[in-house]
Amino acid sequence: MQDEILDRDGLAQAAIVKSREVAPIELVDAAIARIERINPKINAVIIPLFDKARALAKSSRIPEGPFRGVPFLLKDLVCASAGDPIHEGMRIMRDLGRVAPQDTYLAAKFKTAGFINLGKTNTPELGLNATTEPEVYGPTRNPWNPAHSTGGSSGGSAAAVAAGLVPVAHANDGGGSIRIPASECGLVGLKPSRGRVSLGPEVGEAWHGFAIEGVLTRSVRDTAAALDAICGNMPGDPYSSPPQSRPFAQEIGAAPGKLKIGFMNREPTGGAPLHPDCRTAVEDVAKLLGSLGHHIEESHPGALDEAAVLNHHFTDIIACHSVLTLQRESELVGRQINKEDVEPWTWMFVERGIDIPAARYLASIDWVQAWSRRMAGWWTEGGFDLLLTPTIATPPPPLGTLVATPDTLSGAIERLMALIQFTPQFNASGQPAISLPLCWNGSGLPIGIQLVAPLGGEDVLLRVAAQLEQARPWKERRPPIHA
Repeated sequence: MQDEILDRDGLAQAAIVKSREVAPIELVDAAIARIERINPKINAVIIPLFDKARALAKSSRIPEGPFRGVPFLLKDLVCASAGDPIHEGMRIMRDLGRVAPQDTYLAAKFKTAGFINLGKTNTPELGLNATTEPEVYGPTRNPWNPAHSTGGSSGGSAAAVAAGLVPVAHANDGGGSIRIPASECGLVGLKPSRGRVSLGPEVGEAWHGFAIEGVLTRSVRDTAAALDAICGNMPGDPYSSPPQSRPFAQEIGAAPGKLKIGFMNREPTGGAPLHPDCRTAVEDVAKLLGSLGHHIEESHPGALDEAAVLNHHFTDIIACHSVLTLQRESELVGRQINKEDVEPWTWMFVERGIDIPAARYLASIDWVQAWSRRMAGWWTEGGFDLLLTPTIATPPPPLGTLVATPDTLSGAIERLMALIQFTPQFNASGQPAISLPLCWNGSGLPIGIQLVAPLGGEDVLLRVAAQLEQARPWKERRPPIHA
């Protein structure tokens, strides 16, 4: 099999399998060879499942889905696959040898889509950081520059896709964890609307609805097709997103019409200064959108300038859920997990959550919900279709920038908040947002651009994303570390 087939996107690989030009086992063997050759340089795949993947690829049990026979990777967080390890970045879970007893609905849908999972990808402990540098497995390195972060918490998946190990990998996003790695690794990363993808059967919502599941890809059409495969309300889900009018795959190539797009080329009020590279990138893409016939206006929701207050409530909610998570993990271990069992970053959230009374937690929920209505008003009252921002406020930071010891936590938190000035807001509001690899800086590092739509507006996002992909193709760009 020609190795260049693996450089194509997932749908192209599936089409080659369907034509019988190659067999699934050939794709899987070739992808495994790439992982064995490249992964030591980037540390993206932490739990290989090669024997299981080969057995499936040789069998007649691969479902006839849109990605039949396509190599794939699961992030080692939330999405559990029956019989496979799930450590979630925790040393104590690795040492316990924790294995998932059943598929989540999402894992089952990935299988039905025809993906063949080759293993699990690296993630920070419990997904609580925007860099993938867990103590238990070590740092994942950016294929564009191995001295730099891949982002988090889906940094392992992002590095694997960017380096050409697989065309599509699982990711999830509670504060930017799909979009931040997409920005830092030069990929497409869509955070769907709240309720678009089920977290069941064991979990109804994560982080009070902030977190949502998705994928990282090289192409907009793979993102759309994967969303079709995994979306949909499941029995008992606490809420659902607005229904789409047709399959998301049909939005690719559909004319978006002339849209009213606002853009934000500065940091939110009170935030750390926006890096010049990110400001230049968003202004460049605003001009590109204008040249494509859209009405572009320097405007953004006023609620974005309440970021400092939002972050207080947002962090309180995550901290309370971190206490609950550690209680659940303690039940699996058979004893109370304590400070010595987790990283300083995790314990900081737990300690904060323990001190938050129920009334304060509920008050934070009320505040975030009222804030979300203020955010939505910019779209409904201003008549805007999309918002354009940088995905993150700096280029990919060097490894170690967001790693904390007990003595350096405050500085790491400050650097984190300076980085993620444009992503958590849309987890709070539940709106769909996509990061696109449209710009690189003078050092050759990717600078992602974010587009945000109203709740349920993935169709518009995908139409415009495909339009931008055609106007400024990125598929031929390869990082220095690539299979």
